[in-house]
Amino acid sequence: MRRWWVRAVLALTAAVALLLGWGVLVEPRLVLDQERLEVALPQLSGEWTGTELAVLSDLQVGAPWANTGMVERAVAAVVAAEPDAVLLAGDLVHGPPATRTIDPGAGTHLPEAAGRAPNAGRQVEQVLELLAPLAEAGLATYAVLGDHDLSSGAADELTRGLTRIGVPVLRDEARRLPPPTGEQPVTDLWVVGLDAVRPDTTAAFAGVPDDAPRVVLVHDPTGFRSLPTGHAPLTLAGHTRCGQLGVPGLPRWSRLGLDAEDEAVADGWSPAGYGAPGNRLYVTCGIGFDVAPIRLLAPPQVVFVELTPASAG
Repeated sequence: MRRWWVRAVLALTAAVALLLGWGVLVEPRLVLDQERLEVALPQLSGEWTGTELAVLSDLQVGAPWANTGMVERAVAAVVAAEPDAVLLAGDLVHGPPATRTIDPGAGTHLPEAAGRAPNAGRQVEQVLELLAPLAEAGLATYAVLGDHDLSSGAADELTRGLTRIGVPVLRDEARRLPPPTGEQPVTDLWVVGLDAVRPDTTAAFAGVPDDAPRVVLVHDPTGFRSLPTGHAPLTLAGHTRCGQLGVPGLPRWSRLGLDAEDEAVADGWSPAGYGAPGNRLYVTCGIGFDVAPIRLLAPPQVVFVELTPASAG
């Protein structure tokens, strides 16, 4: 009987060691999930058919055991795919945990950083170096900030640096996407970026015609339910990193989804009826880490979204 228990303990220990080895050394550094979606977008005119957006989130440059090698690989995959636009969903740098206050229905509110992280400047430099291939490839790129970008104390420096390399940072504002090559679209396609702190949706959507197609970019998905009806037919978010730990056999469940006090979308599409009518949310797993340098059944991810017009019926 004793030998049986010894063997069982040894087998369990070996299994745990293998899982940890995979989660620390293999999955986060060698496995890149390239998720491809086809989305029928309301009000989109035919000239935009086939428009492809690439989504990157949560690079977390500067985190312990920072996953910069995977960031390089993800950026290279985006450049190779030649999408029509690239959307960066925040947390580009890593900052200390910020004090959070939750306003039900309005998302996670974060105060501006009380001080600047000692290595914030170097983090910003690294982010600009890692993202430079996007600008060099001439890809239209847009960004929003995340909670770590703010808590690092480098939000302004990061915004200036991204702007300098041709990446506008959208803080409650909207931009028209470049029109399809050689054709003048019937309607403009907009990307609307929401701020990470108390987003002002009135300001964000102010310049967007009511009947114009739009894609909403936000870092934290918890504020999705507060978006006005029909204003966000496609919302793309990050922040959750899909919990970094998945549940075997249940790919859409994660540690974060199971632990959340309030209903939350941690991975993939939001369920039917989540949020206001006419709004949809997709959450990407992102690239990097928060505190623990591990990903298990929640690999780094880049998302490619192909847009098509929604049928009138």
